Amino acid sequence: RDMESQVIDELSASTSSLLLSTGGGVVLREQNRRHLHERTQVFYLDCTPEAIAARLRNDVTRPLLQVEDPALRLRELLLQREPLYLETAHFVIQTSGLSVAQAAQRIRMQAELA
Repeated sequence: RDMESQVIDELSASTSSLLLSTGGGVVLREQNRRHLHERTQVFYLDCTPEAIAARLRNDVTRPLLQVEDPALRLRELLLQREPLYLETAHFVIQTSGLSVAQAAQRIRMQAELA
């Protein structure tokens, strides 16, 4: 998490155009939320825990989801993190049921309006 915060600080201070995809836990540190909100445009890709669990059903690389009921764990994480996501975000994009291409199109459309 320390390295993550350092990278967020450095990249968010850059004047270069870039797309930064963070992990869900990035919002746990107030400094990260502040840097992201004040220095960038943040898109919160909102998705139901059930849809996330379905997308990640074969993923064994996420330690927090290596539990009997990943959807339940995701609901718990969302209860904790969603207020932080909303605090940080400038835009909320609902992605449940969307393909990657559809979600990217919605993000692009919103970015063009901003």
